[in-house]
Amino acid sequence: MSSAAAWRQYFTYNKYTSICARATRQALKEEERVKADKRGFMALRYQEWKDGKAGENVNLAAEEKKQ
Repeated sequence: MSSAAAWRQYFTYNKYTSICARATRQALKEEERVKADKRGFMALRYQEWKDGKAGENVNLAAEEKKQ
């Protein structure tokens, strides 16, 4: 096995990219790190469907801020 792909035996590609992104952000200066953290934030929304009709759109980021 190539040493370049050695990470594959320990975690998924998504986990690998998350680790790399976090390490890159930590290496930045404070001002740039804050900007990068804001860009890296992802909001998750979902909507439940019942009997072919859309339910309420729920924004999990807004829910988290309320708590």
